[in-house]
Amino acid sequence: MRHSSAHAALALGLLSLASVPLAVAQQDAHDHHEHDHAHEHGHSHDHAHDHSHDHDSDIYAGYFDDSQVEDRALSDWEGDWQSVYPYLEDGTLDEVFAHKAAHSDDKTAADYKQYYTTGYRTDVDRIVIEGDQVSFYADGNKRTGEYTYDGYEILTYEAGNRGVRYIFERDGGNADAPRYIQFSDHAIYPTDASHYHLYWGDDRAALLDEVTNWPTYYPSDLDGDAIAQEMLAH
Repeated sequence: MRHSSAHAALALGLLSLASVPLAVAQQDAHDHHEHDHAHEHGHSHDHAHDHSHDHDSDIYAGYFDDSQVEDRALSDWEGDWQSVYPYLEDGTLDEVFAHKAAHSDDKTAADYKQYYTTGYRTDVDRIVIEGDQVSFYADGNKRTGEYTYDGYEILTYEAGNRGVRYIFERDGGNADAPRYIQFSDHAIYPTDASHYHLYWGDDRAALLDEVTNWPTYYPSDLDGDAIAQEMLAH
């Protein structure tokens, strides 16, 4: 089904959305998007606060209605971003994996590290997003594309939870920049991202089927320890 953006006055100018079948992901995607990253639902004496927190937690964990999903502008991801993969490689994130293992019935810290090694692996160590331009930095080289909004797709995972990919298509800049980029940050309406998973390539539909490799980016002004603490908070 097409998600119409005719009534959204996004600054970037919205293109009509292409129709792509919903993807069914593997169980690992469920582990990543729900168990590993979802907040625990808590209770406090403030019922109104609890209701809001639980509502946001449900969305973060991938439980929401289609009617809640809204278009988003590239400005939601604007900034200077760094890959977390180097921090996995140098051991900075080991405490995160140990923490996850301590709350798991069947996975060790080594299991988690192997899982996230596959997920985080990338040679793009920095991304800068400014206006409609997205610059990819890898091996000392920079590629910059100009991107316009190409809609969103709602993905349904095997476990029943869901995710939203926000898609942008290159319409200018370097020809070797990816034709498509797809953001996933657990949000489903306009908000500034604190981190995100990014998928990129030249085949829009094929990217929607990618659920095992999700290069992940945090603000470049954070050091590895700060990123680890952010992850532990989730």
